[in-house]
Amino acid sequence: MAENGGQEKARWITTVIMSSSLQSHEVSASLKNQHHRVRYSDSVGNGSIIFSLSGVAFLLADAQDLFMTGTEPCFDKIEKFINIHRNSFLLLSAALHGPREWDLMFRIQQRFLGSNLRTIPVHNSAEAVKHMLTIAKITSKPHLDNISYRMIMAKTQIVEQSPVWKMLHQFQLDCNLFNTN
Repeated sequence: MAENGGQEKARWITTVIMSSSLQSHEVSASLKNQHHRVRYSDSVGNGSIIFSLSGVAFLLADAQDLFMTGTEPCFDKIEKFINIHRNSFLLLSAALHGPREWDLMFRIQQRFLGSNLRTIPVHNSAEAVKHMLTIAKITSKPHLDNISYRMIMAKTQIVEQSPVWKMLHQFQLDCNLFNTN
């Protein structure tokens, strides 16, 4: 637990199901170091990471590997991945996202336009873990309810304190008085 401005902040810990092929990957080590429960499965597709409590799945892909193997095998793998997982994210990793990497990302997005795949460019494993945990956390039930509540409260406050809303409300009152006379 960490102290934050005198207020204690609880750590968010979850279970992560990973492809057995990622057992020695930096992402796996990073998740374990943050005390998440990491489980490996041979039935999960290569490069897949699933946050079952949040209902999101991530597919790790290295841009350099895709350039070497070609896009068609990659597209087949992505197609299978998005057919299995409802909320799917592709983490496209490259140390530098130059024109070739952006072109690859564009081709992937173009190919899977209209699907449930979201593509996120990342530079390294630490950045990939950060993005995965952020997305998984905000889509987990307790945090999702908290975010929804905060959004409703913010909307209510904005509407109640809006000068435009006050003007429209006053205009409505004036119209009602005019119509009753």
